[in-house]
Amino acid sequence: MNKSYDFLVIGGGSAGYAAARTAHDLGLRTAVVDGAEELGGLCILRGCMPSKSLIESSNRFRAMRRAPEFGLRAEGLSVEPGEILARKRRLIGEFADYRQSQLADGRFDLIRGTAVFTGPHTVAVTPRGGGADETIEFRSALVATGSSVSRVPLAGLEEAGYWTSDDILDREDLPDSIIVLGGGAIALEMACYLEGLGKRVTVIQRSGQVLSGSDPDIAAALEAALSARDNMTLHTGTEIREVRREESGRKTVVFSHEGEEKSVSAAEILYALGRSPNTAGLALDAAGIETEKSGGPISCHSDQRSSVPHIFAAGDVCGPHEIVHIAIEQGEIAAHNAAVHLGRLQAPPREISYRLKLLGIFTEPEVATVGLSEAEAKEVGHEFATASYPFDDHGKSMIRGVEHGFVKMIADARSGEILGAAAVGPEAVEIIHEVVVAMHFHATADEFLKIPHYHPTLSEIWTYPAEELSISG
Repeated sequence: MNKSYDFLVIGGGSAGYAAARTAHDLGLRTAVVDGAEELGGLCILRGCMPSKSLIESSNRFRAMRRAPEFGLRAEGLSVEPGEILARKRRLIGEFADYRQSQLADGRFDLIRGTAVFTGPHTVAVTPRGGGADETIEFRSALVATGSSVSRVPLAGLEEAGYWTSDDILDREDLPDSIIVLGGGAIALEMACYLEGLGKRVTVIQRSGQVLSGSDPDIAAALEAALSARDNMTLHTGTEIREVRREESGRKTVVFSHEGEEKSVSAAEILYALGRSPNTAGLALDAAGIETEKSGGPISCHSDQRSSVPHIFAAGDVCGPHEIVHIAIEQGEIAAHNAAVHLGRLQAPPREISYRLKLLGIFTEPEVATVGLSEAEAKEVGHEFATASYPFDDHGKSMIRGVEHGFVKMIADARSGEILGAAAVGPEAVEIIHEVVVAMHFHATADEFLKIPHYHPTLSEIWTYPAEELSISG
């Protein structure tokens, strides 16, 4: 007998679980289909949490190496990759166990298998443990299948061999030198992880700056900080020509830069050129679901509806921002709107807003942004003003010995309302939240200045650009 549900969630990661929980709370008969070997989703298993565990160890080792600057002596320092991974595995095991218990606690059905659309209201599920396919009917559905490592063809790369951003999270045999292909968030976080442990790192980025979607001053500040490290070299504005494995076993990347051919060799290559939505194998065409391009993200409206009104999408599979808290909000909105569509909830549909979109990058120094960048503000025609202040002239950062970077605030030129902010520097991903809260309430720079700030703190640095942007003088 076919199973039938009000709301079928395909994918049990952060977006999928949030949607299933919300749908259950709204009284929808709900099921989650997930055929992954291990339940938990990208964030818990191969993304945010494991990478930040490794980065924490790296940052502490970097701080230990700087002990003499603070009048301290730390002798016999060493790195034990096996112990770093053991800690990571323990933490991730706890996180994953908790998520798995949430998925299996009986509020909704958990179906372990791989789903393929066979029509706009049906999927065929191949059980993970084997057996005949099962047909499942649904009145509404959510696709939340996440993303996987992108594959960009590079001459000789497959033959030479490489690690992906998934692989490095579980490797004990860290090489003394590594070439990182890519200059995005994942690439740079892993580059800093390795450099912090004392490894020699070379970053090769295709675009003219790292973090290609960011304002140039943000990229420049991060590049300056990373290039100041003895063990890190950055190459931007490149075109990779060839990758080869030498007889010695070392790996060489040949690339061009400003018309000149260059090469660099290392013990290993880390391929970190981004991720792609997991849409292959879903047979989206059978349901009439459109994607932005072949193999690309699912096309979505602001209410998370796909091109099929009763089928929604959330998380990395649709974008446009591959960030966990956004995926969770998208999933919750999808479930709410499914209940409205089915007539089970008498309420207006919800739409997502990216006015307060947040980005946090756990490099060293950290990078964080909220709201509009300068480029985005120009694109939408805002009249705006910007002001910035450097960490190397800020008391608390000087005391801590972390003086790279700056903070920047963007405000409407007429009203003074804060439109966006950015930070490159110590605890950037933490201190950005002060501006997020202010922007949530549509605060102006003048209103921001009325908020007391304790001295000396990192957070008080925001008062300097706010003072410059104050329209009250």
